[in-house]
Formats: sequence, structure tokens, C-alpha cells
Amino acid sequence: MTDGDEPDAFLHLPVMLGDVVELLAPIPTGLVIDATLGGAGHAVAILESRPDVRLLGIDRDADALAAAGRRLALFGDRVRLHHGRFDEMTDVVRSLHDDGMTEGVTGVLFDLGVSSPQLDRGERGFSYRADHADAPLDMRMDRRQERSAHNVVNEYSAADLADVLDRYGDERFARRIATAIVAQRPINTTGELADIVRDAIPAPARRTGGNPAKRTFQALRIEVNDELEALTGALDQAIDLLLPGGRCVVLSYHSGEDRIVKDRFRRAETGGCVCPPGLDCVCGAEPKVRLLKRGAQKATAAEIEANPRAASVRRRAVESVTFRPRTTEAVEVA
Repeated sequence: MTDGDEPDAFLHLPVMLGDVVELLAPIPTGLVIDATLGGAGHAVAILESRPDVRLLGIDRDADALAAAGRRLALFGDRVRLHHGRFDEMTDVVRSLHDDGMTEGVTGVLFDLGVSSPQLDRGERGFSYRADHADAPLDMRMDRRQERSAHNVVNEYSAADLADVLDRYGDERFARRIATAIVAQRPINTTGELADIVRDAIPAPARRTGGNPAKRTFQALRIEVNDELEALTGALDQAIDLLLPGGRCVVLSYHSGEDRIVKDRFRRAETGGCVCPPGLDCVCGAEPKVRLLKRGAQKATAAEIEANPRAASVRRRAVESVTFRPRTTEAVEVA
């Protein structure tokens, strides 16, 4: 974003907004952490629906934080913002307490992946679209960090590149693509990379599944931003921070993300129990949370039609186990 850009241009349509608001409706009064603040669409809805909570918004993208800060200004001192990674949340909450914010954490929201404004701004290097072909290979969510997609594409060995594409992109032609990338270095723009990926994939496979560069760009973005490793630590921190009755809600868009969420939630639900399934627990494990629904919830057909980004979303949510409800009304979880 240039100095003359309006930060509000970062706004995008939040996914499963009504579902998120409903899930956080019964939490106790306290501090809600929006760990992936983005354009603050979810944050605004949460603050409007719960005038008794305060919000900490975290984002690695300075452009997103600028847009969110402008949009959230009307909520005054109910909002604090932090420019950084979501696996820093424990330290950030501790610093808020040192500054006099006494509320405990009663809600945490993760809306993972890349946002529409990041894709739409060609200069950020996230997009493989033809009209962004001259964009630099960047893909950094936080442009303070040194490593970019240019470093990964031009410096990783073919074996390491193939591993990235396979692990983070589920790319079945990972080796062919990695070999082609190494053979045609240096690669400087998103358009060059997209063309190399397209030509490395057999013609019959290019005819289905959308743009052939999609999986490669996704994998590189995840690698550049260390997204999955950061997610593991952040989820554990979120669960440990929650007060009784607090809830953690996660929206994921990639199978690797969802596997991590499922694993960390299951571990928290069992307390890390190592006893054989079907037998009484004798290892002393103590559950930290209960699942609000078995399995992942998907967006409705109506929402997907209105917001195509919702097509791949998987929502999971947990609640700390010793909760005394604020009301006697049952909470329906879709």
C-alpha cells in the first residue's frame, strides 16, 4: 500500500460471520482475541453483538492493521491492536495486563489463510493472475521479515522445493515443477513462475482443477510465512489462555491447517491422554476443552454463492470445560 492509498480498501467479506457471532455469544465477559484481524469484519460484528467485551486484534500485515484500526476507531479503548504473529499472543496479553487491562481471555478467533485484498494487490506477489504477471515474487504477510517467495524460489534445492510443494500444496507434480523451477532460475515475477508451473504440468492435468499454479502459490505462501508451524503454537497458547467458559473458533481453508486444528483440539479435549481407546484413563490426563461439534462445519450453499471464498472453509470450535453459563438458554451449534 502506498502512502496515498486508503487503508479501508483492505476490507473484505468475512466468512461464516453469523456462525462466529453465534458461537461467541455465550462466552463470559472478558477479552476476545481476533488472531487474524484482517479488515476487521469479524471483529466489528463481535464488538457490536457483545458490548461487554474488549478485543485484541493481531495481524502480521501492516496494511490490514491500518485498515482495521480505522474501522475499529469508533469502539475507542475497547480495542487494542498488535502488529505481529499470532503465536505471540501470550506475550501480548501479558503486556496488556502490565498496562492495566485486567480482563481475562474468553474468546479467540482464527480466520486462516490469505485475504482477498492481499490477493487483489498484485504488488504483494500472492496472486498468479495474468493481470498481475509483472508483480515481484514476494508473498510476505509481514514485510519486515527478510525471507520472501523470491528467496524460496531461487535459493531452495529442487528436493526442498518439491517437499514444500508436496507438503503445503498437495501438488502431485511437485518434483516436475521443482525441477523446472531450478532449471529456469533466476525467476523474478509471479507471471514467470506461473508460466513455468503451467508448462511443467502435463497438458491433460492442466484441463481440470482450476489454475495449474494455484497449489504451488499456496505452498510457497505457507512456507514463506511459516504459517503451519506458527499455527500449532498459537492454538496451544489460545487454549491455555482461555478462562472457564471461553471459546476458540477456527476457520481453515487448507487441509494442512485443518489437520493441525483437529489434532490440537483433540489433544486438548483428551488432556493428552495416552491410554488405549475404550479403556478408562489411568494416566492422569485432564481435559482442557470440549468440542462444540464433532467434525468440521462447512459453509452453507447460500453463503458460498454470496462469498465464493467460503467454499473451502472448515470451522472447528471448542469451549473450556468448567464453564458456568451466563444464561440458561441452550446454545445451538450448527
